[in-house]
Amino acid sequence: MDKSTQYKIFSDPVHGFITIPKGIILKLIDHSWVQRLRRIRQLGLGHLVFPAAEHSRFSHAIGAMELGQRVLKNLREKDTTISDAEVTGTLIAILLHDVGHGPLSHTLEHTLIDDFNHEMMSLKVMETLNREFEGELQTAIDIFTDQYPKKFLHQLISSQLDMDRLDYLKRDSFFTGVSEGSVGINRILKTMRVFNGNVVIEKKGIYAVENYILSRRLMYMQVYLHKTVLSADALLRKIFQRIQFLLKSGETLHIASQPLKYFLYKNPSSRKKITRPMLENYLALDDHDVFICIKGWAKSSDPILADLSTRFLNRTLFRTRFANKKERGVLREVVHSRTKEFLNKKGLPSDDHSASFYYDLNESYSEAYKYESESIWILEDGRAIEFSKAADTRHIIALTKPVVKPYLVHLKEIEI
Repeated sequence: MDKSTQYKIFSDPVHGFITIPKGIILKLIDHSWVQRLRRIRQLGLGHLVFPAAEHSRFSHAIGAMELGQRVLKNLREKDTTISDAEVTGTLIAILLHDVGHGPLSHTLEHTLIDDFNHEMMSLKVMETLNREFEGELQTAIDIFTDQYPKKFLHQLISSQLDMDRLDYLKRDSFFTGVSEGSVGINRILKTMRVFNGNVVIEKKGIYAVENYILSRRLMYMQVYLHKTVLSADALLRKIFQRIQFLLKSGETLHIASQPLKYFLYKNPSSRKKITRPMLENYLALDDHDVFICIKGWAKSSDPILADLSTRFLNRTLFRTRFANKKERGVLREVVHSRTKEFLNKKGLPSDDHSASFYYDLNESYSEAYKYESESIWILEDGRAIEFSKAADTRHIIALTKPVVKPYLVHLKEIEI
């Protein structure tokens, strides 16, 4: 067979041409559950701050898989024994690692299903597809769940230096235009090798890893936890809180999306297991379901729901104010009082409960490098040394400390 017929080529602005082998991997890419990722934004509401950040979970999944292909090829060239079946299993696991994301990625992750995270749904999807494809995904599942004997394969999927992080940092940096997030991916991949069963970085790659960790910190501060992104997330969650309040109060609401209607009325929990109806309705959801519903809710007879939805559609977002916990408590009382005054002037319900939909207390959290539980190891003189000890500079230790920033979001129309 002509080799050109055994592959499909994707053109990617971040990694260049991506070669996809035909067979089970291409069948999975063409599956409706993976194609659904085209309709889910990688950065959730990040496009409200960075206009070009419209890239999808699908492009991220393909990009991460391409990095997986590169590193597996490199490891094989360094005499690491990896069978063709293991290559395929690892690539499938990387491809499907985010297939369990819901609408707007992380924004609504804990809103639609109680006791839930997207990794649980990714695993459920993989198990279901494994039955559909008669066991062809079993190696991928074993690698994804860290049950496969070769632990380094799982580390390529989930670790402090996995293909997921390497792709999303580079991709998100590209589409947001935040150059501080650009990472020297190829050098990191080329200096990866397996030592005593684990992925390590050759010493010549240490500066690329240092740049990666710093880039991760900067991307969290400038993109993922940008104050306006936090504000937009808070407003969307307030809309859903209002919906849930109205439904519990016995109100009849028009919900244009049937899958979203299922979650809002059933309020399911994954504490025991993810049921088939939960799976099917979840995989029928994407960003469009949320937006079409909000367009309808902007004309709701409930004045608060209509106001919040209109604000979201018109990008009339809240203001984010960072403050320590002591200051935040004082600010909350002031915000609550002035919000009630503002709502009253606007002819909106202005009781204590109604006012609570117009502000939120929360805290952002970021951790650039977890060296205590998931270390990056540098290979030096035949020994694996934890990265913070191998680095020349002391600022790496500072980057291992979590950054927690309490904040308050409130109406821009009120003066504090």
